[in-house]
Amino acid sequence: MARLNEYQVVGRKKPTDKEKVPKLYRMRLFAPNEVVAKSRYWYFIKKVSKVKKASGEIVAVNRIYEKKPKTIKNFGIWLRYDSRSGTHNMYKEYRDLKRSDAVASCWDMASKHRARFSNIHIIKVAEVKSADVRRPYIRQILDPKIKFPLPHNAIRPSPEELRKTFIAKRPSTF
Repeated sequence: MARLNEYQVVGRKKPTDKEKVPKLYRMRLFAPNEVVAKSRYWYFIKKVSKVKKASGEIVAVNRIYEKKPKTIKNFGIWLRYDSRSGTHNMYKEYRDLKRSDAVASCWDMASKHRARFSNIHIIKVAEVKSADVRRPYIRQILDPKIKFPLPHNAIRPSPEELRKTFIAKRPSTF
């Protein structure tokens, strides 16, 4: 799967004599490109209202960028997916830099729950404060004094002019 981007797609039913100014529908979708975002828009809008691609038009497609892409955040994702046994709702938490990356890591559902990409529908993605985190696997990382040991620290090679072709002893990485 290609890297996902977040898009805002705005569309409506084509104007007719009965309805001069039709209602606009806006959706935030995650897709690898604009074409797939438009396609997903028509898929969902058919379920919400009596508008299909032949009788509707897309007014605008905008890519949404993260405001602070270099700060790590906690994201809560509400989703719905179809499995072999039925339709299920689920809430998952991820810790990532961007909303789109959190949703991309959410596609592990295919392995864990046997849900295909087309059967997973993202309902809502929200940034969760550290105090409101529910899942223990995210809560354990929130400790500000957390440390990650480096048990196997390989030494970087020196510049090429100082490097020797043959060395008498093996490098020690512990």
